[in-house]
Amino acid sequence: MNVRRRAFFQGVKDIAPNVLGVIPFAIIVGISAISIGLSKTMAVAMSAIIFAGSAQLAAIELFGQQAPMVIIVLTGLIINLRFAMYSASLASYFKDLSLPWKGCLAYLLCDQAYAASIISYNKGLDERVRHWYYLGTALTIWVPWIFGTAAGVFLGAEIPAAWALDFAIPLTFLSLLLPSIKDMSTVVAALAAGAIALIGHELPFNLGLFLAALAGVFIGYAVDKRGEHVSPF
Repeated sequence: MNVRRRAFFQGVKDIAPNVLGVIPFAIIVGISAISIGLSKTMAVAMSAIIFAGSAQLAAIELFGQQAPMVIIVLTGLIINLRFAMYSASLASYFKDLSLPWKGCLAYLLCDQAYAASIISYNKGLDERVRHWYYLGTALTIWVPWIFGTAAGVFLGAEIPAAWALDFAIPLTFLSLLLPSIKDMSTVVAALAAGAIALIGHELPFNLGLFLAALAGVFIGYAVDKRGEHVSPF
């Protein structure tokens, strides 16, 4: 097995446990898309084209509530702000790749692939195969996401409510959040965003989530700028 293939399948192996949370999440997105009136084709195509996870689900819910388009767009942008930071963090590792490679990897960017890849890169993964490792992690999330959405679209009515698939969504993000809390700025950002999300839970059009994301970003940034990089543990 050559080094590229080995790196690719190492990425698949490292990210595989996360699929257990991705599939229920995708099923919920598929069910939600159908429930607001999207066709089956549109619902699956949305996951394939947008591939946006939490932002996608939030947009579906807001569309179903007939929220103003500006609210839907701003909510999606705010939720996905983290991908700008992910991209900046990964840019130095992929700077020598061709434009088609960069375009492919940018499209497949997701929380799980970023987290697994950065951990691997920090451990000294050979720079010549970093993009192959990333591709392995990202495709292992993308493929189940598409098939999970399709399962929600075509089999949603047959899935027992007792399965409580929606519980997988917070668990998926908690599994990514906890390892990323390393200093005071990330602790404060997480606590502030969580508190505001709870306080604003009853606000219309998911505005509580919108405000929580903004607060987490700006409060965390403010603490970071003050230089409080002291481990809370």
